[in-house]
Amino acid sequence: MPEALGCLVGAAVVGTGATVVMDLWAVIRKRLLGVPSLDYALVGRWFVHLARGRFRHDPIGASPPVAHERLIGWTAHYLTGIAFAAVLLAFWGLGWVCRPAIGPALAVGIGSVVAPFFLMQPGMGAGIAASRTPRPGAARLHSLVTHGIFGLGLYGAGWGASLLLERLQWRGFC
Repeated sequence: MPEALGCLVGAAVVGTGATVVMDLWAVIRKRLLGVPSLDYALVGRWFVHLARGRFRHDPIGASPPVAHERLIGWTAHYLTGIAFAAVLLAFWGLGWVCRPAIGPALAVGIGSVVAPFFLMQPGMGAGIAASRTPRPGAARLHSLVTHGIFGLGLYGAGWGASLLLERLQWRGFC
């Protein structure tokens, strides 16, 4: 398998798996702590308005809804997870999928909190690092924990992928 194709497949598998783990955490967090999950319809709305040239909203919920915003938001969420998995593989190589290490996975997972802190939250009207929310400290902590969970998901999905590759005896990938 060509290395570029291997990186795309690896990023898709690992990023999707890690994003699923992050979403499971959101369900657990809501049940245990009563913290609502992010409304991906609003994420979709933000992305559509962004494509139309509008970055900042005050808040995004007051902006006009767009067709298929929930689907767009969920798709963007998973594509973002795949993109961060691609970053992991770009820095640590395709071999990371064959021998996952927790340090790089946590570095990328926790580092990925930069995107919501400095892009999504300001763009959606919550301010830099949720500074305009009622409880900025709590919002930041939840974001950091969630992205740490994403990092654990990258590691777990990497192990799952490596075990699957071994089981399938997929020669040439590792």
